[in-house]
Amino acid sequence: MTHEPAHGAAMHGLIRELFPICRSITGDGVRQTLARLAQEIPLVQHEVPSGTSVFDWTVPREWNVRDAYVKHPRGERVIDFRRHNLHLVNYSVPVRRTMTLTELRPHLHSLPDQPDLIPYRTSYYKEAWGFCLPHRQLEQLPDTEYEVLIDSTLAEGHLTYGECLLEGDTPQEVLISCHTCHPSLANDNLSGLAVATFLAKHLATVPHRYSYRVVFVPGTIGAITWLSRNEERVRHIRHGLVLTCIGDRASFTYKRSRRGDATIDHAVEHVLQHEDPGRRVVPFSPYGYDERQYCSPGFNLPVGCLMRSHHGHFPEYHTSADNPDFVTPEALAVAFSTLLSVFDVLEHDGRYVNLQPKCEPQLGRRGLYASTGGSSPSDLAMAMLWVLNLSDGQAGLLDIAHRSGMPFATVREAAERLERHHLLAAAP
Repeated sequence: MTHEPAHGAAMHGLIRELFPICRSITGDGVRQTLARLAQEIPLVQHEVPSGTSVFDWTVPREWNVRDAYVKHPRGERVIDFRRHNLHLVNYSVPVRRTMTLTELRPHLHSLPDQPDLIPYRTSYYKEAWGFCLPHRQLEQLPDTEYEVLIDSTLAEGHLTYGECLLEGDTPQEVLISCHTCHPSLANDNLSGLAVATFLAKHLATVPHRYSYRVVFVPGTIGAITWLSRNEERVRHIRHGLVLTCIGDRASFTYKRSRRGDATIDHAVEHVLQHEDPGRRVVPFSPYGYDERQYCSPGFNLPVGCLMRSHHGHFPEYHTSADNPDFVTPEALAVAFSTLLSVFDVLEHDGRYVNLQPKCEPQLGRRGLYASTGGSSPSDLAMAMLWVLNLSDGQAGLLDIAHRSGMPFATVREAAERLERHHLLAAAP
């Protein structure tokens, strides 16, 4: 499947547009982001009130922030939320005080090993406050008094998530999930938002067997909330992917579902085998992104996680270096087309029965095999032999592609040709 450079540029443009917005697990930044995505796709916003019980969790109070700074006595903002929203610890409670550097110091966060970067820090479920700044700047702060302001609210409100359902020929669903809670971080996870949006935009224009449900949820609490409100609906989910950290220059990393051998695992691994020689496949673990909620034992959904650089394992992770220049239009375009290849496998995988199972049928007289012998069969001819040999009603096309080592698209074309010549039929 060819890559779409125009989509790459458009996705990168969307990332740049959304980058300045201060998102969190609740609040107006999430609503603003979803409103922008709704200009591209049919997106429904859902509001869940603070205090709502969602399994063992409770929807938290809503957080919004208007301004935050640490000001030098001369009037200079030495730390300024308006300059970069990573400067403020996400979910900081309101503060208005004058403090010495000694009093302020426990509330300042930096990265000594990366002294020029601003770290990303949160305090979602414990009332606290703080600022983040480059370690080099921290070391140079004068020992004086500072005016500290955090003009924020933490009040009863709502958790907001977005959902786009693209109905197919069947009610069986493919779930695509990405998190909306990170502020100015381009790879983690604006890349996931952008790719998921453009996938939905494309899928809305083409026929598909499966229904596709794209959810934009705040990390952890959002997925838990969505699952708590959709316990009956999840029985329709046949395949699922969490998308994150998908826009940098690294090869792909795929984290398998809890099942480890779900069709989505085989489909992604097959596509990456043929499209990305540097790919990595890692086993499921109960730490990471929202795949751990979808794969919790009470649901055990077939949901894996596709990324490029593995979260927590690249130096830009959760720092100000994860900016729009860290992700590329080319990487986004490849991610987009790779996912379309995965969906193509899911859409067209199926089991067939060989209608001439006793020895090989004579392909040459049907124009399906070279009339001159003595040379090796073409890839398509070889694929037809594999399909005929393994189509016993049990093996699917993806199984045949895996066993033969051939691309799924070639195996699918072989099956279609054989079916047209009445040598193959869909299994009952």
